[in-house]
Amino acid sequence: MSLGFDPEHVAIVLMQPNIPENIGAAARAMCNLGLRRLILVDPPRCDLTRVCKTATGPALDIVEEMEVFGRLEEALAEFHFVVGTTARRGGERAVVHTPEAVARMLLPIARENRVALLFGPEDRGLTNEDLRFCHVLATIPTAGFASFNLAQAVLIFCWELFQAEPREVQEFVPRLANRFELDAMYAQLKEVLLRICFLNPSNPDYFMNNLRQFGTRLRLRAKEVQIIRGICRQIDWYGKHCYEEGRRAGRREAGGGERGGEGEPG
Repeated sequence: MSLGFDPEHVAIVLMQPNIPENIGAAARAMCNLGLRRLILVDPPRCDLTRVCKTATGPALDIVEEMEVFGRLEEALAEFHFVVGTTARRGGERAVVHTPEAVARMLLPIARENRVALLFGPEDRGLTNEDLRFCHVLATIPTAGFASFNLAQAVLIFCWELFQAEPREVQEFVPRLANRFELDAMYAQLKEVLLRICFLNPSNPDYFMNNLRQFGTRLRLRAKEVQIIRGICRQIDWYGKHCYEEGRRAGRREAGGGERGGEGEPG
């Protein structure tokens, strides 16, 4: 069976995996189901001897080629669409999808865009801060106890991607802005909105989270991100221009006003 997308466009990202055997078992699940790219973020214990015990066979190639990053934003920088997995609900995790729904969603996206499936640490999962990098959230339905073993969760998502069938009328999803472009835009927006006193400086992230969710629903393209950043630069320039004009006017008033034009006798 062939995948409905380029497997090079989809990566499994494990955030701070604690158990080396889970890394190996995740690599084996990926190998079974056609995915090749494994990324680790800040793994506290990555004993390759223990990893390879559960990877075995062809999956060892995935382990040999896996990438390791120190920070999540670095690991996700190149990706255009990020799916976060969570067992917890409520608050910022109110809207979640099943693995099956995510697989159908990703088929058209992964044709032109790089996609990351993000899994959190075994003991606590992804934090709210981690979820801000995600476009959608997914959870595996259970009969009761909601937390899956990390490698089992990877297996379920890989399986759903493997067996997902493209719809007869496949929507076209263009090249989206990647995480590096989006995060730079949000950082610039935050700086400008703070400068013009739109955000509460004591808690700017409260409103910025709403902006991030709004941008996620829009699925911004790289060109659209450039337009927004251009608007931010113009707002920033105009704010500085008005500030300098105000300072010059203040100096004139403090000096008793200016009589006559430049070069004319007072």
